[in-house]
Amino acid sequence: MKPTMRLAGLLLSAGPLLSACGIVSGMPADVDGTMDRARDGTLVVGVSEHPPWVNIDGDTGAVTGSEAELLNSFARSINAEIEWRPGPESVLAERIKDGEVDVIAGGLTTTAPWASHMVLTRPYTTVEGEDMVMGVRLGENELLVALERHLAREHGEIQ
Repeated sequence: MKPTMRLAGLLLSAGPLLSACGIVSGMPADVDGTMDRARDGTLVVGVSEHPPWVNIDGDTGAVTGSEAELLNSFARSINAEIEWRPGPESVLAERIKDGEVDVIAGGLTTTAPWASHMVLTRPYTTVEGEDMVMGVRLGENELLVALERHLAREHGEIQ
């Protein structure tokens, strides 16, 4: 086979992979379509109680706190409802790995031990030397980029 034919075959076979990564389209893509499902639908958020980032009312189940506010404003920006799923970080890490939750919040820092289960957002603020982050399902790149842009806007980094 001629080298040009091999190169053409390689490029054709790489097209779907590059497109899935968002390289061809210029936009990041989600492996499982989480952003498409969440937009105008439901964003499933795993939360671990960690005041002041996340507070969970024991009687009503209401989720409040600074990260809950950030996620509520993100959900509004994509016209989504949030389904809150509370639990300890270790359980939520398994749930995000298994695709049961889309995002995790609860005072996570860049030193969170769950990096193999999720992608950590870029730090959106620093408190007492700790870089604060949230977790997003692995492979859900469009969701990750949209959330990071929202966090950057909310903290005045971009407009």
